[in-house]
Amino acid sequence: MADPRRMGEWSPEVFAVWVRGRRVVPGLGFVGFNRIGARLWFTTCRVTEAVPGRAFAFRVTTFGIPVAVWGYRVEATDDGSTRLTEHWEDLRRAGGGAAAASLLGRVFTGVPADGRAEVNRRGMRTTLTRIKTALEAS
Repeated sequence: MADPRRMGEWSPEVFAVWVRGRRVVPGLGFVGFNRIGARLWFTTCRVTEAVPGRAFAFRVTTFGIPVAVWGYRVEATDDGSTRLTEHWEDLRRAGGGAAAASLLGRVFTGVPADGRAEVNRRGMRTTLTRIKTALEAS
């Protein structure tokens, strides 16, 4: 979960990641290569939080325009199990580049801004299921 190099294993959109460094620490930059059907695009990302076994988050931009913040949290539950949650914050609706980011999102992904939250919810469910399966197999 805390290594962006593995996102292609889990995410239904990310198929490859190029990382600019070895250690996953805040400030690490990486490029995510994404796909929905025949549509391909890339995003530039920067790790904002990296606490092993606890939290991982990164900020996403496209052409320098803020797009989103994605993150994961690991928490112990009362019954002794572990809960993994994924969160997403849409940054396209705020700031000066919001309209441009929404337009680029529609052009590259085929998903209109008002449909992105639902696409991401479905993707998060898939991602969390894949991470769980990988952890249980190890």
